[in-house]
Amino acid sequence: MEKLLIVDDSPEILKQLKWGLGKSYEILLAENVEEAIQIFTAHAPRVITLDLGLPPDADGASEGLRCLEIILSLRPSTKVIVLSGNEDRGNALKAVQLGAYDFYQKPIELTELKIILGRAFHLTALEEENRRLQSASGQRQGGMHGIFGQCQAMEATFSTIRKVASADIPVMVLGENGTGKEMVARAIHNQSLRKDGPFIPINCGAIPENLLESELFGHEKGAFTGAAGRVQGKVEFAHGGTLFLDEIGELPLPLQVKLLRFLQEKVIQRVGGREDITIDARILAATNVDIDTAIKDGRFREDLYYRIGVINLRLPPLRDRGDDIRLLAGLFLSRYSNEFQKKIKGFSAAAESAMKRYAWPGNVRELENKIKRAIIMSDSPVLDPVDLGFSASLEKSVDLSVAGMTLKEGRDKVERELLESSLKTHVGNVAKAAESLGVSRPTFYDLMKKHGLQNS
Repeated sequence: MEKLLIVDDSPEILKQLKWGLGKSYEILLAENVEEAIQIFTAHAPRVITLDLGLPPDADGASEGLRCLEIILSLRPSTKVIVLSGNEDRGNALKAVQLGAYDFYQKPIELTELKIILGRAFHLTALEEENRRLQSASGQRQGGMHGIFGQCQAMEATFSTIRKVASADIPVMVLGENGTGKEMVARAIHNQSLRKDGPFIPINCGAIPENLLESELFGHEKGAFTGAAGRVQGKVEFAHGGTLFLDEIGELPLPLQVKLLRFLQEKVIQRVGGREDITIDARILAATNVDIDTAIKDGRFREDLYYRIGVINLRLPPLRDRGDDIRLLAGLFLSRYSNEFQKKIKGFSAAAESAMKRYAWPGNVRELENKIKRAIIMSDSPVLDPVDLGFSASLEKSVDLSVAGMTLKEGRDKVERELLESSLKTHVGNVAKAAESLGVSRPTFYDLMKKHGLQNS
């Protein structure tokens, strides 16, 4: 029997829904955010009904919206149906914008609610079957959990994932931006003994340092200005599952010490708290930082590295993956042509040649973005180099003569010239230069640093 979680602070509504829906579903009940998250992480219901007015903000919607965001961060495929009054329609629409499946206005008519619930459960079943079929298709095409590749380096990556998945030890995923480090971490989680538990990602480089400790370890009421109540951190949410620390090379040294203690003792303390909280979570981490250099420079603790990098898994850049470029381009073309309902058949010979020659500083993410943008903007059934952002002026401005160089030297030369040409074309505007190459601004700055370029 399917599990249905009902989150509401009204005993009357809880009683009504349990009585009216109990024959169709296994009913789970929660009256506040903390109860809801605990039940959700323990039982993983695929559908939830959520009242936005939960204590301590029973007359508002802050707690209900917070509960929605936490649930969707833990498992984005969950179908959350918001129950609201007529006067709360604005917040219900906001909840839908945040990712809620639907909303239903009170008073509750069980017959109508049953229809909405039935559709939600039916949709989750279809999505699950689709994921299963895509996974099976991926295995046939040289893929694993959404990661595709047939080159020798990717076959070695798949082999390592299979070996480390069931070992329940820390793994460090290394690689350039855009190579798919989070996807690899998810693949390890999905093949592990913890696959039914939560997968909790956090980007250590994207959160301000003064907020990162609370985000990781949570805080107690009054721990700092604005801390109105107890809040659990990402580490606690990962209990029974996997915590993925992306860009761990950006983690400040004081937090490295606290993380090391957790890895050694499996306990944490919330900010402002004194209680030791035992957590059972596997740690996966990723970085594009040169860890050896960071350790030498004193920016990363060596003892933490040895704790968290029991296994190092290095992902190859796209430029080193040979025919995988064509494989991935074809997969992205098929995916986004269907999504945007465009009848695009393939790539011109010139486009395939341009993709093969290009250095791909943004790796797989850049390839995906270029093809998505081309499909949206093109009116032609066949994509050419210009559709993919390879302008004739840019190609001519790059000297592709690399005779006498090693493969790495030649690629570095092309990559540097692309950066210089793009900066010159956009008169030093890094944002536009990065967009023209299909990479993020931070990635563009990293590449400038790598090649010793300055934006004059």
